[in-house]
Amino acid sequence: MANNYKFKGVALATTNETALLTAASDETIIIRSIRVTNNTSNTPTVSLDLSDNSASAEYTILKTQTLAATTGVELLTVPLILEASDAIKATMSSSDSTHFGISYLVIT
Repeated sequence: MANNYKFKGVALATTNETALLTAASDETIIIRSIRVTNNTSNTPTVSLDLSDNSASAEYTILKTQTLAATTGVELLTVPLILEASDAIKATMSSSDSTHFGISYLVIT
C-alpha cells in the first residue's frame, strides 16, 4: 500500500457542475483542504457535492457559500474521504474566475 501526498489546482469560470477531483478505481483519497479564491470584485456562491459511486448517489457537502470579492476561504473543517471512483464537484453561481486548491492523500 502506497501513500502519496498531492496538490491539485483547478481554475473554474463556469456555472456548470464540474468535477474537481475523482478517485481512481483502485485508490482512496483523503482530502485535507479545499481552498477557493475569488479573483474578481463580484460575490459569487459555490456549492460542493460528493458523487458516491458505490451508492449511485450525489450528496451536498456545502450549499451556497458566498465568496467575498478578491478573497480566499477554506471550505473544509474536517477531512473528506473519496472511495474508489467517487468525485468531489463544484458548482458556481456565476462564471466569475475562481481558483480551487486541493491538498489530499492518495492511498493505493
